[in-house]
Amino acid sequence: MRVSTSRYDEAETRPRGGRMPRRERRAQLLESALEVFVAQGYHAAAMDDIAERAGVSKPVLYQHFPGKLDLYLALLDSSCDAIIDNCRIALSATPDNKLRVQAAIEAFFDYVDEETGAFRLVFESDLTNEPAVRGHVERVTTECAEMIAEVIHDDTGLPGPASRLLAVSLVGMAQVSARFWLTEAGGISKSDASALVAGLAWRGIRGYPLDH
Repeated sequence: MRVSTSRYDEAETRPRGGRMPRRERRAQLLESALEVFVAQGYHAAAMDDIAERAGVSKPVLYQHFPGKLDLYLALLDSSCDAIIDNCRIALSATPDNKLRVQAAIEAFFDYVDEETGAFRLVFESDLTNEPAVRGHVERVTTECAEMIAEVIHDDTGLPGPASRLLAVSLVGMAQVSARFWLTEAGGISKSDASALVAGLAWRGIRGYPLDH
């Protein structure tokens, strides 16, 4: 399923409703904020837009999030956790390292293919000059690479720094190629695209034997 940044423009604003439990209200606000940030980017989005999209007053929005950056960081934290968790699940799903590489690549393709477009907050943020945002974004590469580096080290015998370098390269290749596939790949299916990238990654990694 492809992401359309016009979703927000086409969707109707949610009707204003009565009171709801705080956790439910927070989830509703985050969902609305995600739609607005994905469609408009951080700088163009306004708290007024988000409140209107959620069908609440601005004071209600500010009761949950003191400012736009707080709201953005809450979304970013959730989005980063999602891709890191997906990577962890992919690597733990099988002891076969070839299949692990394939599963890790697929996790990034599945993530960018989500209808919400949440990946845009992580990989295409227009606020990376903000240290807190940059830290969240870098956490995805760091934590995913740490997990992958352990697999590479165990499989190849390469020392830690070399394993981490290869792992960071794999993460970069996965997310860049997945984003390219989403917009520029010219009709290649997701399964074929992820298999192509996984094949390239595996052919490289398996070239480092344990006695390297």
